[in-house]
Amino acid sequence: MVVHADRLTKRFGRVDALRGLSFDVPESSTFALVGANGAGKTTTIKVLMNILEPTAGTATVLDTNTRALSLRELARIGYVSEHQDMPPRMTVSAYIDYLRPFYPTWDRALETDILSHFRLPPDRRIRDLSHGMRMKMGLVCALSFRPALLVLDEPLSGLDPLIRDEVLDRLRRQAGDMTILISSHELAEIETVTTHVAFLDSGRLLFQEALSDLAARVRFVRVSLQAAPSAPVHPPAEWLDVRVDEYMLSFIDTRFSERDLRAKVAAVVGTVAHIDVEPVDLRTIYTSLARAVRDGKASA
Repeated sequence: MVVHADRLTKRFGRVDALRGLSFDVPESSTFALVGANGAGKTTTIKVLMNILEPTAGTATVLDTNTRALSLRELARIGYVSEHQDMPPRMTVSAYIDYLRPFYPTWDRALETDILSHFRLPPDRRIRDLSHGMRMKMGLVCALSFRPALLVLDEPLSGLDPLIRDEVLDRLRRQAGDMTILISSHELAEIETVTTHVAFLDSGRLLFQEALSDLAARVRFVRVSLQAAPSAPVHPPAEWLDVRVDEYMLSFIDTRFSERDLRAKVAAVVGTVAHIDVEPVDLRTIYTSLARAVRDGKASA
């Protein structure tokens, strides 16, 4: 695994920012840490990058304990954060010229291609760049040396839709050449580039899974009933956001099986007239699961 986290815990005073977090990032994947603001995504990434020391637990990046990351490993890691510091008085081209010698794998042709794709003004000082331009600048610096691991902390936050599309398009172009670890609460946007996902809530891992497996087992179900239920509905634990409105039952099925669905529904509400099934987007899956955990209706 490119990244392995084992029971990571981080406390700030009396606040538990991370609570025994364990997950694995496979090689060549685009692995998303998703969750609301304050879920622990940035803290996790800072621990993995050895910016913060864990209170308990361990983690490895590129087969190296994060507390022992050296220049050799860092030269293979691209890191871009929402509030990344860059020298404000340097121009775009001067800063890139400064960075280039630190990375033996720096690809000048790729650098030129990314600069052209992002339309960055080479003579503009970094302090005069907009937020979107600064994010593009960070990606130029992180992608041009073809890192083995690209770490992105909330890269889409505050970007207008056009710049978001440009950033995501560049990530799609290079995704197969590296492993990407991305944290975001912009779930609709990152879903298009993600292969694996880990859901965080209040510093806890709800679960991690390949996105293809998650998409296969979660469905929105709408059931037309022949008669209104005569007694309160007691749904199975794998049904989330259950709603009953006279002759209509709807829910998110987190263990969907087309073969078993009709019999399972009939066992709960009786005779079924018709069932409609639809895919569920990543944002809806997360919000439904997080709400269920907070309400004590599902376990983490």
